[in-house]
Amino acid sequence: MLPIAALFTGAVSLVFHAPHDERVMHTPEGQAGRPQHGIYDDHGFDRQISFPDAPDGSRILTADLHTHSVFSDGQVWPAVRVEEADRDGLDALAFTEHLEHQPKKADIPHPDRNRAYQIAVEDAANRHIDAVMLINGAEITRGMPPGHVNAVFLQDANKVLTDKPEDAIRAANDQGAFVFWNHPNWLPQAPDGVAKIFPFHQQLIREGKLHGVEVANGTLDAYSEDAFGIALEYGLTVLGTSDIHGLVDWTHDGGHGGHRPLTLALAPERSPEALKQALFDGKTVAWINDDLIGKAENVEQVVQACLNLEPQAYLPNSSVLEVSLTNHCPLAFTLENEGERTFHNVSDVVRVERYGETKLQVRMNEERRLLQLEVTALNTQIRPREHLRTTLSADLSPIAQP
Repeated sequence: MLPIAALFTGAVSLVFHAPHDERVMHTPEGQAGRPQHGIYDDHGFDRQISFPDAPDGSRILTADLHTHSVFSDGQVWPAVRVEEADRDGLDALAFTEHLEHQPKKADIPHPDRNRAYQIAVEDAANRHIDAVMLINGAEITRGMPPGHVNAVFLQDANKVLTDKPEDAIRAANDQGAFVFWNHPNWLPQAPDGVAKIFPFHQQLIREGKLHGVEVANGTLDAYSEDAFGIALEYGLTVLGTSDIHGLVDWTHDGGHGGHRPLTLALAPERSPEALKQALFDGKTVAWINDDLIGKAENVEQVVQACLNLEPQAYLPNSSVLEVSLTNHCPLAFTLENEGERTFHNVSDVVRVERYGETKLQVRMNEERRLLQLEVTALNTQIRPREHLRTTLSADLSPIAQP
């Protein structure tokens, strides 16, 4: 048995190891030197999520910051959450059990609110799962306001279990936690489905004690444009989470093309410290279904990382250029051509599938040096009901002129 080295950063565990001889590991092209996920048999479907680096050099980290196990109202043991995250190719997974809501206490009466996280860390080490950063957290579960609030990167979740919600949020902040408002459009607390901010939240924001808000939540299976508007108005970090209680595969069809909602964090490196700083800096995009939601500058970094124009050749005796539009990411894009260049073979609305390629024939007219396509990514939101418009470019100098 090869030795295992574990790096603990506060309440974050990142376990590294040499590959175990009973487990098949792989190193995707361009990923050498990074921790690797295991290979699993998922009925022939490559489910693992992988994003290339952003144009500004940032790593696009995938994080699920809201999950539950049997230690609150979830249906699975914490070890299952770890393997799911490894199967999905996640960079980070937070354990955020309800502090106050303990429906299984007759069967699992463990008083330590850190226990799910501790079991997860032990299981990851024992099973040689080395590529998922595990984060300790908790869900403060109260009526509105404040509603439900998550704290991640906690040192000790027990200290957040207090009588008053404001004391709980203060205790989380005292530990340096990142604190965010969960599902503000949840019908039991917002019967009209509209997220509304309360003076309680506004006071927390002024004091620097509330840092983010969920705009996409997997348990609700919903994106809230009202929550997104609140995030933009008050400078809160935009988050997407699974809030998973059952199995990811059952809930999100993980083995057959679906995925859990996630937060994409733009960080300078793959580390707990860099992820945490990206959250505090608001450098995030929420991802649900094929939709990317966030500030324009963050969404553009993800879109430009994903899409690439590759000029092929001019069609015979013409100024029509054949181009491959390649998608390097695990979501499909729907693009609308908004510029002067028109397509010879398709309409102005183009779809390129996850990790896929679409052939375009572009009427170039007199331009021979540079191809620029002005497109609107219809599966993005940079403000409620407003999509990202961006430019896809390709250098034509290597292409033989007609």
